[in-house]
Amino acid sequence: MTGISRRVWLARAVAGGATLALGMARLRDALAAETVQKGVARARGDARINGKPATRGTDVKPGDVITTGRGAELVAVVGRDAFLVRANSRVELSGGAEQAVVGALRVVTGALLSVFAPGEGKRIRTPAASIGIRGTGIYVEVQKNRTYVCTCYGEAELVPVDDPKEAETVRTTHHEQPRYIYPQGMPRMIERAPFINHTDAELVLLESLVGRKVPFDPSRYP
Repeated sequence: MTGISRRVWLARAVAGGATLALGMARLRDALAAETVQKGVARARGDARINGKPATRGTDVKPGDVITTGRGAELVAVVGRDAFLVRANSRVELSGGAEQAVVGALRVVTGALLSVFAPGEGKRIRTPAASIGIRGTGIYVEVQKNRTYVCTCYGEAELVPVDDPKEAETVRTTHHEQPRYIYPQGMPRMIERAPFINHTDAELVLLESLVGRKVPFDPSRYP
């Protein structure tokens, strides 16, 4: 997709929803120069890779640890996957270093929005949950005494680490089944949750960085 055609597509994508305007402005800024091929696409505030300050173009690979401070944010591409790490987060990547493929992520603190290439199985772990995914857009937020998971589109297997037999598989097209996942001691290990703290515009941004489009029409969702 050329720079001109991308701008035209972005303009059409937001035509039906004024609430996407701010997020899409950020998207245009991120893509203004060129499509990011790999590594850090954007770093704001105290964002670090393995303890070192991250800047645009900093390499990110399996085995790395991403940390962000208060008010910080980091957007990165690893292979065919893209990630947005929220403030006050610690995210640990693992997988095949030779192929630069992330096979698993551990969200220790904070929040992570991710889009993954179709056909490649991944796993996201938090203190309360183990989440199996394949070609999915997903938002994970570690909260006090629970994990929030929104399978934005695709399929995810949600497994409470303290009670795996309570696992649930969800299939969605547009944020239909957010969940809270709890540690041991709660009456229910998984329960329904509201849609919070992430946007369609951010998903559009991440998919565009790896040359894909979201599998829904953003203009239909104001």
